[in-house]
Amino acid sequence: MSTPDTWRKSSYSGGGDGNNCVEIATSSTHVGVRDSKTPARATLTFPRAAFTRFLTTVKETEGTPPPR
Repeated sequence: MSTPDTWRKSSYSGGGDGNNCVEIATSSTHVGVRDSKTPARATLTFPRAAFTRFLTTVKETEGTPPPR
């Protein structure tokens, strides 16, 4: 996948440089994810549907302790 050059940081990254977060870039079929502290190091790529399921699961389980 070739992600666009337009990377967005989370609004939760705070003020200043905001270099303590992840960034995402979207294409018509995939979502790229990278660490804003080391953007050139590695990018993870997910199909859009899989990334949407991941975000939905995170939102639904926020605050729930992990299973033991």
